[in-house]
Amino acid sequence: MPGGRLTQQERQQIALGLADGLAYAEVARRLDRPTSTITREVMRNGGPTAYRADLAHRATERRAHRRRSTAPREPGAPAQGYGRDDEAVREYEETFTTLLMQQGLPKMTARVLTCLFISDAGSVTASELVQHLQVSPASVSKAVALLSDLGLIRRERDERRRERYFVDDDVWYQSTIASARGVAQVAETARQGVSVLGRDTPAAARLENIARFSDFVSESILRAAEQVREILHTKPEPTPGSSNPLQQPGASGAITGSPDARRR
Repeated sequence: MPGGRLTQQERQQIALGLADGLAYAEVARRLDRPTSTITREVMRNGGPTAYRADLAHRATERRAHRRRSTAPREPGAPAQGYGRDDEAVREYEETFTTLLMQQGLPKMTARVLTCLFISDAGSVTASELVQHLQVSPASVSKAVALLSDLGLIRRERDERRRERYFVDDDVWYQSTIASARGVAQVAETARQGVSVLGRDTPAAARLENIARFSDFVSESILRAAEQVREILHTKPEPTPGSSNPLQQPGASGAITGSPDARRR
C-alpha cells in the first residue's frame, strides 16, 4: 500500500469519485489507500459536496510550508511532553477532528474540542487555541459558545482572570445524556403531530411509530449510560493483606469497577 502524502493526481481521482457518487471506501480501494486517509482528506477540505482537488492540494502545501517554517526545537529536546512525536500527534488530531465532523460538529468546533480532548491538563485558554489552531479569536469564540451550549465544555476564570475552557473526564457521559434527551424530544414532538393530523390517519400512524422507536432508543441509551458510569466509578474493594497497588481503593491508573460490578 503506497504511503506518503496524496499527490495532485490522486486528489483529482478523489474529486472524480465523489462526483460519481462513490463511497469513501471505494475511492480508497481504487487508489490503494486507507479509507481513513480519503475520509480525512475530504472532510478537511470542504466535505463531499464542496471538495476541489486543486484547492485541497494548495491547502496541503500551505500547511506543509507552515510546519517547515516553525522554529526548530533545540537539539535533544523531546518532540512533545512524555516524549511524544509532533507529527504523530498532528496526524491523530486531524483524525479525531474528522471523526467529530462526521458526527455532525462544524469544523472549527470539532478542532477546538479535539484540542481539549488531547490536552493533558484538559483545559486551554482562548489565546492558546488561537495560537495552536492559527485562527482568529472570533472563530474560537463561536466554537466555544456552541460547545458550551451543548454541555461539552465548561468555562472558568483562572488566577490571571483569563477565561479558561475545561473538558471533564465524564464529558462523553454528558454528551450521551444530552443526545438521549434530544431523541426523547423527537418522540414528544412526533406525538404532538398524532393529535394534530388525526389519530386514525396514515401520517399519524407513521409519527406514532417514530415516537415509539425514539422512546425506546432514548430510554435504552439513558439506562446504558447510567450503568456504564456506575461501573467505571465503582471503587474496587480492598483485599485483606494484598500488596498489589491496583487492588487498593483510589489507586492511580487502576481500572475501576469490581468484577461483580462489571457483570451487572
